[in-house]
Amino acid sequence: MSDNQKQARTLQGRVVSNKMDKTVTVLIERQVQHGLLGKIIRRSTKLHAQDDLGANEGDVVRIAECRPLSKTKHHRVVEILTRANV
Repeated sequence: MSDNQKQARTLQGRVVSNKMDKTVTVLIERQVQHGLLGKIIRRSTKLHAQDDLGANEGDVVRIAECRPLSKTKHHRVVEILTRANV
């Protein structure tokens, strides 16, 4: 890896919407520990990603950061890990 190249951060999540044209909404879930109580709680983030692979709702996908493609879209779908049971 050269000095001016960065490794793109990849995340894994579930597609919750594919109603837009070439865009999917991916739900990223993570578990964090509560600061005071110590209980494990679930946090989630919804991200928009460029979809050229044809992911459907319920699919588990891997997304990577890329340049801004629109106002809210700055990730792209790298691969579809598991297909949803339809």
